[in-house]
Amino acid sequence: KFRDFVIRYEYMVPKNSNSGMYLRGRHEVQILEDSEKGKAEMGGNGCIYTVAVANEFVSRKPGEWQSAQATIKGDKVTVILNGVIIHDNVVVNKGTGGHLDDKVDEPGPIMLQGDHGAVAFRNVRVKPLK
Repeated sequence: KFRDFVIRYEYMVPKNSNSGMYLRGRHEVQILEDSEKGKAEMGGNGCIYTVAVANEFVSRKPGEWQSAQATIKGDKVTVILNGVIIHDNVVVNKGTGGHLDDKVDEPGPIMLQGDHGAVAFRNVRVKPLK
């Protein structure tokens, strides 16, 4: 279980796939193959599900590896996707759907979601923050 941490990971999804990375088991960073949309939107790749749309659309094509880094400290999340800051200290004071429980201030697990299609993860690294 982790409270404040940085997680770095790479993922690859085929066309029409949908998944996610849960921080503390409560805050989902969306993983979605949406390369043809060409714009950031709620529910899109990199969004903080039900909380915030990515600042910029940086999705790669299906079958290409994407790199992500998420930092959660207190009730704030920063996400870098494919080298671009798409969320900067976004407040996450509630679960984002599919969450473990509503204890958002407590340590929790990192959860990899496999939902509505395949997803591959590699090079997952976690660094606790003090």
